Amino acid sequence: MTTFGYSSSLVVRGTGAFVAGADVTEFKDRDLVEQRTASERPRIYETVANVTIPVIARINGHALGGGCELAQACDIRIAEAGVKLGQPEINLGLIPGGGGTQRLTRLVGEGQAMRLILSGELISAEEAKQLGLVDEVYDTDGIDDAVYSLANSMAEKSPIAIELAKKAIKASSRMGIEDGLEYESELFVQLFATADKNEGIAAFLEGREPEFTGE
Repeated sequence: MTTFGYSSSLVVRGTGAFVAGADVTEFKDRDLVEQRTASERPRIYETVANVTIPVIARINGHALGGGCELAQACDIRIAEAGVKLGQPEINLGLIPGGGGTQRLTRLVGEGQAMRLILSGELISAEEAKQLGLVDEVYDTDGIDDAVYSLANSMAEKSPIAIELAKKAIKASSRMGIEDGLEYESELFVQLFATADKNEGIAAFLEGREPEFTGE
């Protein structure tokens, strides 16, 4: 796995596969107690999901098992045409253990999550986009421009506003609508105490690009 950081955004990509899943040979002699220790949180999935800046998964190769779960933990998923994604753990007598049963369901709905997890089926990037698991699909020649253009556009925004926007969006799947609206409103109000809000408004009124400082 390779990460590319911009001032306020992060791109995660792999070499060969997007991210290789778990080494199945490690499971062979591992008992319940050992696996419970290995599964203690926070793991890489939680670490990525909790990053305060935007995280883009550039899915440049197959994303299976834990690799697919890592992509799900990212904020945005952009895949290269022709790659495969899936949760094949059921074929080993297991279930996804890196958040797949939770994040995949939130992305594609319960029925499609059931289909993919219970069958272990691998799907194309194009079908993954139709389902909502992948946000965009590009051919090999176009994916880098698309990914890094998006990363740069987000990196130019106010880091504080980006962080609070992420919190509000993530809350939408964890709160009821009324609580979510109240939470959004509170975060919105908090931004009125920032220098970035003043700079953003001033730049708009003056017809120039803002220069955010994260303050």
